[in-house]
Amino acid sequence: MGAALTRPDLNGSSRRDSYSGSSLLGIIKMNKDSKVLALKYRPQVFEDLIGQEIIVETIKNSISSGKIPNAFLFTGIRGIGKTTIARILAKSLNCTKNSENSCKVDCCNNGREISESRHIDVLEMDAASKTGVDDVRDLIEFSRYGPTSSKYKIFIIDEVHMLSKQAFNALLKTLEEPPEYLKFIFATTEIKKIPITVVSRCQRFDLSRIKSSELFDFIKNIKEKEKGRVSDDALKLIVKISEGSVRDALSLLDRGLISFEKDNELDLKSAQKIFGYFEKSQLINLFELILKGEEKKIIETYRKIYDQGIEPKIFINDFLEILYYLKNINSLTLESTNFSLNDEEFLRIKEISNNINDQVLILFWQLTIRTLDELDIVSNQDLSIEMFLIKLIYLNSHKNKVSEIKNKDLEKSTENDNVITDLKIDPINQIKNITQEKKIKPDIQTEKKNEETLITSFNQLIKTCTEKKEIKLKYELEKNVNLVSFEKNRIEISFNDNLDKNFIKNLSLKLFEWTQQRWIITLSKIKGEISIKEKEKNKKVDNIKKAKNSELYKIVLNTFPDANLVDVVPKKDEDLND
Repeated sequence: MGAALTRPDLNGSSRRDSYSGSSLLGIIKMNKDSKVLALKYRPQVFEDLIGQEIIVETIKNSISSGKIPNAFLFTGIRGIGKTTIARILAKSLNCTKNSENSCKVDCCNNGREISESRHIDVLEMDAASKTGVDDVRDLIEFSRYGPTSSKYKIFIIDEVHMLSKQAFNALLKTLEEPPEYLKFIFATTEIKKIPITVVSRCQRFDLSRIKSSELFDFIKNIKEKEKGRVSDDALKLIVKISEGSVRDALSLLDRGLISFEKDNELDLKSAQKIFGYFEKSQLINLFELILKGEEKKIIETYRKIYDQGIEPKIFINDFLEILYYLKNINSLTLESTNFSLNDEEFLRIKEISNNINDQVLILFWQLTIRTLDELDIVSNQDLSIEMFLIKLIYLNSHKNKVSEIKNKDLEKSTENDNVITDLKIDPINQIKNITQEKKIKPDIQTEKKNEETLITSFNQLIKTCTEKKEIKLKYELEKNVNLVSFEKNRIEISFNDNLDKNFIKNLSLKLFEWTQQRWIITLSKIKGEISIKEKEKNKKVDNIKKAKNSELYKIVLNTFPDANLVDVVPKKDEDLND
């Protein structure tokens, strides 16, 4: 039995073509096979989803109990199923059979039409292309009319964070109190860009990255369905590159399958060439050469890696990954590396880590991070990477020399004085250049001079502030500080509300700078002595009072009755009582 299809001709008229039943099935099969893997194997029911079991169970429970929220918000990285879950949810809500809260592909007409994106009551909108407030107003106007052939009218808005601020504001009221037949389903990769007023009106679901082992089993199953020849190591590389994204993994698998003929197998080396990745063993070899200081071989090895088409930033990020493994390999397992390392590479890194100092690894990490920033400002990134590798050689050799000097000094001090001196080596200073070291030397001489400064009393502390021109510190000591006790390297004080909040920190730093000793400054609940300024004020009052009782002041009043004594300035070594 034949079938007839009508299609438009070039002149606008219709043209009728006849096909046999087998031909029509062949066309349908061809269209299905021509799809990319990410679309061909897109889940159509909740049971097909991987890595989101808790979220699926929660949604199913809300549907079965009838507690369906006004709006769903799915968030997570790209390619983990946000839009897919939104479509499956729409099918489940509008399923006429509603079997187990999951509408199958051929369960009902609604499910089939939603799968084919042609259901009249399910509107899917891309917020990236419709960002304005007018688009949202049209949406709200359309929501005023009930569903035509299903239970719910559903709006699926992908990349909802792209909506403008005005569009979000226009949506708020409808989102909080929509009609019973209206449901919103939002999907986004950037939840922080959505106003909190919108997020609070939705039931939020955070989709997690797919675990490496689970994603590996998934793409391996698809590889077998496609009858493709791909090695497990190549599949593991695909899983690593995809970083937990199902769509990325399927796209990479699709690319790998079409790159080779059916008779050839896609192995790890071929996959690395196709995807622009290189073996970690090359990077481990490079690291061993850095530790040995073989500069010529290092440059040659890197240039071979660069000739494979490896981007400098990818190289630096992979180098950081190796540094991380070297530092933490004893607390990791082969499975926890997420297929980044094979058995041989894991054992080699473990062996190297036992023969390298953690300080060296931390210095390497800091320099690598700095180089990653430099790549954005240099024109030839390749040259920058080569200089970075040379720096690592000299940094490692300098560190080893410092360690040798330290050991020799320790041995010498042990032999002669039976005393082990602790040499303090600052890793940060190791990567300073000679110019910086020259600038530091005058400061060391200054410190030696400051060792002669002795402060044995509170008054001497104030005098030192005057000599060192620390006027603010002197003011605080005299005006707002009440001395409780003053001992060697220890000061106990109380204070009033006007004391500067940084006073104790500033005083501690200056005392250490002046005396080269640590001082303890404690705050006391005891009121302590009155401040120096208060003492001076009280003394002034006493001096005026004594002067007014003197015979001289009485004589002045007899001569000048309106005179008033404002201040008394005693002569040196003169007593007012005399």
